[in-house]
Amino acid sequence: MLPNLDPQSILETHYQAFLDALTRADFHGEIEHSYSSRLAVATDNSIYQALPQAVIFPRSLDDLILIGKIASGYDEVKFSARGGGTGTNGQSLTNGIVVDVSRHMNQILEINTEQAWVRVQAGVVKDQLNDALRPLGFFFAPDLSTSNRATIGGMISTDASGQGSLVYGKTSDHILALTSVLVDGTVLRSHPAAIEQLLASDDTPAKLAGIYRQLVATCVNKRQQILQKFPRLNRFLTGYDLEHTVSDDLKQLDVSRIIAGSEGSLVFVAEAKLNITPIAKHTALVNIKYDSFESALRHAPHMVAAQATSVETVDSKVLNLAKQDIVWHSVKDLIQDVPNKDVLGLNMVEYNSNDQAEIEQKINQLSVSLQNAAEKGEHGVIGFQLTYDKKDISRIYAMRKKAVGLLGKAKGWKKPIAFAEDTAVPPENLADFIMEFRALLDAKGLDYGMFGHVDAGVLHVRPALDMCDPNQQQIMQQISHEVVALVARYGGLMWGEHGKGYRSEFGPAFFGEELFTELRKIKAAFDPLNKMNPGKICTPIDSNQQLVKVSDPKRGDFDAQIPIQVRNSFEPAMSCNGNGLCYNYDTSSPMCPSSKITRDRRHSPKGRAGMIREWLRLLSKQNIDVIDLEKGQSSASWFERLQNTRFKHKNTDFSHEVLEVMEGCLACKACANQCPVNVDVPSFRSRFLAIYYQRYLRPAKDHLVANIESMAPIMAKMPDFVNFFQNQKWFKGLLKSTIGYVDAPLLSSPPLSKRLAKRSVMPFNMSALRALNEQQKRNTVLIVQDPFTSFYEAELVDDLVNLLQNLHYNPVVLPFKPNGKAQHVKGFLARFAKTCANTAEFLNQVSELNIPMIGVDGSLVLCYRDEYNKALGEKRGDFTVKLVNEWLVEQKLPANLQQILVKQTASNPTYSLLSHCTEKTAVPANDEQWKNIFAHFGATLNPIAVGCCGMAGTYGHELNNYQNSQGIYQLSWQSVIDNTAAETVLATGYSCRSQVARFAGNKPKHPVQALLQLVTASNTKH
Repeated sequence: MLPNLDPQSILETHYQAFLDALTRADFHGEIEHSYSSRLAVATDNSIYQALPQAVIFPRSLDDLILIGKIASGYDEVKFSARGGGTGTNGQSLTNGIVVDVSRHMNQILEINTEQAWVRVQAGVVKDQLNDALRPLGFFFAPDLSTSNRATIGGMISTDASGQGSLVYGKTSDHILALTSVLVDGTVLRSHPAAIEQLLASDDTPAKLAGIYRQLVATCVNKRQQILQKFPRLNRFLTGYDLEHTVSDDLKQLDVSRIIAGSEGSLVFVAEAKLNITPIAKHTALVNIKYDSFESALRHAPHMVAAQATSVETVDSKVLNLAKQDIVWHSVKDLIQDVPNKDVLGLNMVEYNSNDQAEIEQKINQLSVSLQNAAEKGEHGVIGFQLTYDKKDISRIYAMRKKAVGLLGKAKGWKKPIAFAEDTAVPPENLADFIMEFRALLDAKGLDYGMFGHVDAGVLHVRPALDMCDPNQQQIMQQISHEVVALVARYGGLMWGEHGKGYRSEFGPAFFGEELFTELRKIKAAFDPLNKMNPGKICTPIDSNQQLVKVSDPKRGDFDAQIPIQVRNSFEPAMSCNGNGLCYNYDTSSPMCPSSKITRDRRHSPKGRAGMIREWLRLLSKQNIDVIDLEKGQSSASWFERLQNTRFKHKNTDFSHEVLEVMEGCLACKACANQCPVNVDVPSFRSRFLAIYYQRYLRPAKDHLVANIESMAPIMAKMPDFVNFFQNQKWFKGLLKSTIGYVDAPLLSSPPLSKRLAKRSVMPFNMSALRALNEQQKRNTVLIVQDPFTSFYEAELVDDLVNLLQNLHYNPVVLPFKPNGKAQHVKGFLARFAKTCANTAEFLNQVSELNIPMIGVDGSLVLCYRDEYNKALGEKRGDFTVKLVNEWLVEQKLPANLQQILVKQTASNPTYSLLSHCTEKTAVPANDEQWKNIFAHFGATLNPIAVGCCGMAGTYGHELNNYQNSQGIYQLSWQSVIDNTAAETVLATGYSCRSQVARFAGNKPKHPVQALLQLVTASNTKH
């Protein structure tokens, strides 16, 4: 029988004592030390892994001060600050305590457009800030690929830059002032100040006075050595920035410049005052296509010379991965293939200006130059495309940003990884440097992907390696050391953008002994006991503690403990590379609503993938074969499950923590398509539930949900009788208290069967359908029923039949066959497999008629394509069920009907479309199809960007999810519903319509119902 999985998660004594003391103090934040909470921050966007002792979520500056003050009594307690967790070199990883400001300290405190500055808390996300600034005509300039989840505090810690740094510089160039907290609780408010004044002040606390003296001693007295040591690069990151901490005239000291890039090794950053930049009125982007990546690199300096704002590049590997991803749908017309030629490199060249004539002049000159080059075969240019449209430009950059995660989508277990990939060399040396870098990787027989900021001499090179293989880890370490030498030879830096982290061991080689000693003195002035992110950048001057190394523990070391057949079987979880796109702050993005509403890293695809990885590892440590478990070979008896469930609070089974984060998932499947590596949480979630409930009893609500498709047809025969009881207060109370179910939907009355009986609808009969001639078959449409619309929204199926008849089609409603989606969601996988087999057999028989089959509800239709494939494999057959819009967009309206509709468009009705998250992520063309269909009918349809509605099947009906369900609805749907005329709102999902009805009191129509109104209105006029 499946045993308890105890991860031995007892905290070290001194950490437990510190946390107890903090709990007793006036601390207003949250303290989490469950194994799952610690595991969620044990990884970032790097290859490393370190399990902390606890995670602390402060709510304010006072909380940070309190953490420091109490920590003063516990010398052995170590900390690491964490923001978005997007670091590629393990900067925020620690075996001590993680202090995460992103959950609560995320407010924009003040915006001053007259003086062009903003004041924010450190947990504010970069895109969150720019979304607030954009209506005011400003933006915060440093542009990262992780901008929708990277925090300002994290950007400061790594002195982040990204696209456009040639013009806009790095984060440190935009810092006006910082409010930080030292490890002893001392508050440091830093901004440029006269050195003489700082050193002469009698009011300065001794701790801060010591810091000022040391910074002056290093940055002023060692000025010549500093200037001689570091190359004159746009990416001047040294961490600590010795050069820019003092002014050129050596009269001012800015402590903020030493904090920027310090990776949390000196202070906790609480607040920042930043300058902001006016948004240029005019923007243009030229996508230049090349016959090789080398051609793109060598041509880039010409673009810089042509005064471009930025020059970004990607290689063919990244382009090809993008073409296989949902993101390509949005840019395919902007980066078209070149006839008879392969695009092996792409430069994205941007121009910004407030003068339209100026930007057009530059673009015209560049266009003539590129056209000549393409015609003459010069510079490897094979074509180019130009756009001035800001929305198009945003889409292209979204593709470029997603490239970081897309590289992790490579097939097999060798994945392109970050470890020596942000080297910075003088731009004029970049092409030669990269060619030598490529030769180094080619000699080892490695695949790799490349992209980056060629204008700044920074290119991200990611070799494909399997970190579960010790030999591959050795290759990674060899490459790291070889690249250090290569970078030095070309006059560059090892870290041009992503900081040091576990590469800190290379610091002495780049700084030299004299200046590295100065770094250690600075560290000692701030943090003499090495409590702040120890091992990163440097150690205090008198410390004998070691720096972290590239050979330190990695995720692969833990994953390697899982048998390869299990890793292959759970590939959707094992492939998570930590990119963290699922942390996307944007509430209008459908990606992971549970993460958005809880702000809990566990409740994200990355968090859930991490839980499953560790669960599999713990099983493997006990020699438990999870593949055998799925077959039910260790299933407990009913009595054993009852006993286990009664006393489960007494055991430390890690499975309970995994269950908690899995139950928070809405199974919306947005992750399966929006995640760059397609981490499909509902897939491994259902497998986990199936195994977990072999040991513990299932809640009654799961049985209710799993049986709904067998119960609904029976109840639908007497809907008024069933609805009478469901409307009784005592029955609702009983359902809530015993099942944990709220707001149960009412059955349709009259039922679908009675509605259809009033129409001259051809009944389903295989023989009669076979007898139809080819023309009759082309005019016939088979409607595949789903339990939601057939039994709870029968008027919609009836309206679909009516619409098809009005369009001169012959609709036939197929007999209801259970889909099984609910069984899959709840982990009844054995029953789901039987449902799939039975329904697939029927639909395959029907498909032999060669008559199109369509379905109304997207989540059920798409289940046939995804879950059925996984459950049945080749046994699924080749039947196809299309969404209504997928089928309708392919049809041609009868000529006379189209004329009638054109005449009717004088009113030109306008609708707003809110699509089901499963549909719009699994079918990228979904919204565009509906838009085109409505245009055919003489109406305007505007798709609205919203996230999840919060219902997601039965999730929103479960009592324990009710608050989160309502909160998710409020994130993006509520404002749209409240500010849009109810009669113009259309929603494709049954769940979505139900959720709006529940919280807004009015139920939106399905697009089919709006089309029916248009057609019947036209026919009436006619």
